[in-house]
Amino acid sequence: MDYAIIATGGKQYRVAPGDRLDVEKLPAEPGAKIELTDVLMVSQDGKVTVGAPMVPGAKVVAEVEEQRRGEKLVVFKFKAKTRHGVKTGHRQSLTRLRITEIVPESALADTRPRQEETDGA
Repeated sequence: MDYAIIATGGKQYRVAPGDRLDVEKLPAEPGAKIELTDVLMVSQDGKVTVGAPMVPGAKVVAEVEEQRRGEKLVVFKFKAKTRHGVKTGHRQSLTRLRITEIVPESALADTRPRQEETDGA
């Protein structure tokens, strides 16, 4: 099974092609394709590649399905001795993504020739 672990919005997610997930709001319109390049690990065809900290050249391609807001969280602050309470709410802005493709490092391998080290002599 092909999957990857990505980092976005300060959190880490395990994703596979076809998955839908809600992440912290990203600046993209619905229907747009985005590339998530902070890939921490890729597992493809039984081969696992772990980054240090990121897998170089790997990316996850996703489509933005919608921009939405999460469920309301109730925040209640209470002062014990004065019996004073303040109730507020919070709704987080989210982006719903549908993962379309995981591109491992081998497909984007760096093809530039490496510079050989010299002694300076």
